Amino acid sequence: MGTKLDITKVRNVGVMAHIDAGKTTVMERILFFTGKNHKIGEVDDGEATMDWMAQERERGITITSAATTAYWREYRANIIDTPGHVDFTAEVERSLRVLDGTVALFCAVGGVQPQSETVWRQAEKYRVPRIAFINKMDRTGADFAGVVREMRDELGANAVPVVIPIGAEDSFRGVIDLMDMKAVYYDDTPQGIELREEPIPEELLPQAREAEETLIERISEQDDHLMEKYLSGEVPSREEMVRALRRATIEGRIIPVLCGAAYKNKGVRGLLDAIVDYLPSPADLPPVIAAQGEADTELVRHPRDDAPLAALAFKVQADRHVGKLVFVRVYSGTLKVGDTVYNATRQKRQRIGRLFEMNANERKPVEVLHAGDVGAVVGLAETRTGDTLSSEEHPIVLESIEFPTPVIDLAIAPETEADRDRLAKALARLTEEDPTFAVTANAETDEVILSGMGELHLEIIVDRIRREFGVGVKVGRPQVAYRETIMKPIVHEHKHVKQTGGRGQYAHMVIRLEPGKPGSGLEFSSEVVGGRIPREYVSAIERGIIDAMAEGPYAGYPVTDIKVAVLDGSTHDVDSSDMAFRTCGAAGFRDACRKSGLRLLEPIARIEATLPEDATGPVTGSLCGKRGKILEMETKGKTSVLRAEVPIAEMFGYSSELRSLTSGRGDFSMQFAEYAPVPASVAEKVLAARAEKTKKA
Repeated sequence: MGTKLDITKVRNVGVMAHIDAGKTTVMERILFFTGKNHKIGEVDDGEATMDWMAQERERGITITSAATTAYWREYRANIIDTPGHVDFTAEVERSLRVLDGTVALFCAVGGVQPQSETVWRQAEKYRVPRIAFINKMDRTGADFAGVVREMRDELGANAVPVVIPIGAEDSFRGVIDLMDMKAVYYDDTPQGIELREEPIPEELLPQAREAEETLIERISEQDDHLMEKYLSGEVPSREEMVRALRRATIEGRIIPVLCGAAYKNKGVRGLLDAIVDYLPSPADLPPVIAAQGEADTELVRHPRDDAPLAALAFKVQADRHVGKLVFVRVYSGTLKVGDTVYNATRQKRQRIGRLFEMNANERKPVEVLHAGDVGAVVGLAETRTGDTLSSEEHPIVLESIEFPTPVIDLAIAPETEADRDRLAKALARLTEEDPTFAVTANAETDEVILSGMGELHLEIIVDRIRREFGVGVKVGRPQVAYRETIMKPIVHEHKHVKQTGGRGQYAHMVIRLEPGKPGSGLEFSSEVVGGRIPREYVSAIERGIIDAMAEGPYAGYPVTDIKVAVLDGSTHDVDSSDMAFRTCGAAGFRDACRKSGLRLLEPIARIEATLPEDATGPVTGSLCGKRGKILEMETKGKTSVLRAEVPIAEMFGYSSELRSLTSGRGDFSMQFAEYAPVPASVAEKVLAARAEKTKKA
């Protein structure tokens, strides 16, 4: 990476999928075939290179996104393997923000699963071009055409196969390459590493010709020149097809689909070719634009070394050997060892200590990162996830990364006095690393409240506190993160007047509160006319309201989904100040909420359970008993797929219950959907439990 490579030969790509679709296995094969690893690491043996954390190897899942740099056909691919479990969705979010393209992996048996849908939508949000790889073609129940159909129906994707499988399940032997119209076979010994190219077998020719016709037709629809050729009966050349398909993929109009069985090493080299052929280089994409600039100008950075520096920090990782590692994507300019850079987000100057090219948790030192590169930096003590690094002469702030709100709380406390300081340091490091992990201290109970995306997320955090940081902690039971919101619109007037000798405090405001849309948080605006409240005091009111929202007046939970407009007010020449208006904002907001009426909100999860047909009745009954709402049910072969919405409060420990109801054959995935009002009878119990806890404290 320190050596300058033609930017058109660089690919920044990710691998994303539902849990257990085989992402890490695909990554291990990529490392093997590109010469990074001389031995294939297996997830099942706990030897996967990309799953380097102890917890990942023990559980056989990916928890943290890992970056590696591989070379294929004179191209360099910076590849990021992302987690599939919904609790670690922040890792996917931060990776997609800095990638130029991604491989969406689907299981040939499971098809489009809930988390594959989530990551697909995340990729659409960041407009990341995709290619699809249907993995596990050797598994019982593998259905290539069925998965392509699901991609079209459920994801709205223009999915176009560029290969079709030869056989399926036990008889999956290879693929027909529709671009070259040839059969590619993978020998089972040694381990499918040998491949043979042969003419397409006679019995498969009709199917291959039909698939080729569809491919040419779909590509021609996206290219006027090819459409003319197609309509006049001419067959486009391979180069024309690749060029047109590449352009349509980069613009998000086509998703090329490949297939294979990564565990048996089948199809991975075809996937590497497709990454190089169809996914964009940094030069193929529009230049990055500043999140905010002057009203009449737009700050733009082109992917060139001679342009001013613009780099985005997308991940922070605590490393026991080098300290704090900051992963960056360089959009323009260069980062050099010893350079002083400007963190435009925090307006601080920092010095680059060392630079690395990454291979999972192994590091290769380099002297420079060029435009288009992904690498890691040591020395950026003040930098957080989402910060922009630039030159001080040409500052720019790029669009940051949005992360979902934590929905599960867990109380922990240090076991001994000696653990207290170590716990504070560990939590500071972990919150720096993970933007979906939050910490609040409860001074009354001497507990620390951890907030995260799910039970597994917090379980891993506690495990890391104990193992990595050597801190003894006592752990409570997980609790859901309730919220409060108002019930009806209200206009409220509030005066804050304090006179205690000397300079007093005076602030007066009239505000309107209205319920906001679910998930909107706080929408604040000012309708003050004639300068009756100066702008800086309006800002102070907003800060006061944000202070008050942290602990609502109903049950002490954060307030959300609310619109506040400042309508009017007055000031005093001497006694008005920022602090007076901030206090007025907080107290007035609390009073207005009480007058409006408050209700409790709880997080709702969307559940997808896969189970044997004969267990459908008991599982449906169990979910309905948990205040669940069944959305739909469908049959796939001999299994039923049940989709429902259930309050997260009712889902703790559900894995064991589902195993018991399905004799160990059921499986489910869960992801946060929205906050919804809590029924009155349940709200009473929540309030009573909270009051009891406060009384004990």
